[in-house]
Amino acid sequence: MVTQAASARPVAPAGAAVAVAAVQFAPGTDPAANLEALREHVRAASERGAKVVVAPEYSMFAVTRLDERIVAVAEPLTGPFVTGLGEIAREFGVYLIAGMVEQVAPEAGRIRNTLVVLGPDANLVTKYRKVHLYDAFGHRESDVVEAGAIEAPATFTVGAVTFGMQTCFDLRFPEGCRRVAAAGAQVLVLPAQWIPGPAKVDQWTTLLRARAIENTVYVAAADQCAPRGAGASMIIDPTGAVLAELGDEPGVLTADIDLEQLAAVRRTNPSLALRRFAITADAPE
Repeated sequence: MVTQAASARPVAPAGAAVAVAAVQFAPGTDPAANLEALREHVRAASERGAKVVVAPEYSMFAVTRLDERIVAVAEPLTGPFVTGLGEIAREFGVYLIAGMVEQVAPEAGRIRNTLVVLGPDANLVTKYRKVHLYDAFGHRESDVVEAGAIEAPATFTVGAVTFGMQTCFDLRFPEGCRRVAAAGAQVLVLPAQWIPGPAKVDQWTTLLRARAIENTVYVAAADQCAPRGAGASMIIDPTGAVLAELGDEPGVLTADIDLEQLAAVRRTNPSLALRRFAITADAPE
């Protein structure tokens, strides 16, 4: 529901930059192998100074079509995959965000598409369960995935920088990203398995830059690379400028989240402060 906005939020105070990395790789159907591959990418990101590392959606287990295989591999948040992510985060002293396949109940025959954030102490910081399911372009994620409940945006803070999360298809819903920005996020973290197809990379890059511009936030988008993802992971500043990007090959991107730059952009373009409408979430009837 769209309502009249409350009073404008103040611009966040400037602070030290935080280095963020986006990991692009091709997870497969072996969660242990995916963890090991991700560990090496996190090592590379850490060596470049990254304190926050973003990995793709479905980093735990990736297929082109969701079916009973993904239900069979699902784990609770206390399972070995999330535990392994925590060990990687602790080993390299980073905050690590990645997509996992969360078990609903053994008999449910469904899973949740969940992002988890693990801190440098290996503990779970927060989580986000995908709200907008990929029932488009001939796919039906809702056949096996249970949509996340509509809750307050999941955010976490590193230094003076606040991060918020969305996943893949959520990118096509600007009101969801606006809720994250309105909750105080200065960086939108967006893991994805953006399925390749005609014009899909153009849509992906256009939408990522639009979300950065309209919300005056940084965007750190980590996609799967070929063959199951379109690649084109990128880090974007609040003006929509691309700071770093990849093609469809594996790799690691790094860039600084600079709150002084963010404050300057928001002084010049105070679109969040000038907005006349707020987004409120109604539960489905």
